[in-house]
Amino acid sequence: MKMSARNRFAGTVTEVKKGQVMAQVTVDIGGGNTVMSAIFVESAEDLSLKVGDKVSAVIKSTDIMIFKD
Repeated sequence: MKMSARNRFAGTVTEVKKGQVMAQVTVDIGGGNTVMSAIFVESAEDLSLKVGDKVSAVIKSTDIMIFKD
């Protein structure tokens, strides 16, 4: 997948907290650093996100998007 965003960090999902509408996904990007992203529960389920998954966190402006190959 090609993308114009330059701030892309590979990491591992360490936590997925699902609410009624939103899910909070925490990603360990190494070096003792983590990022969190709030995404729709439906998106988390479409990606089948779970602890241990290898993902990339893409930071565009104030948003962090999660995608899984």
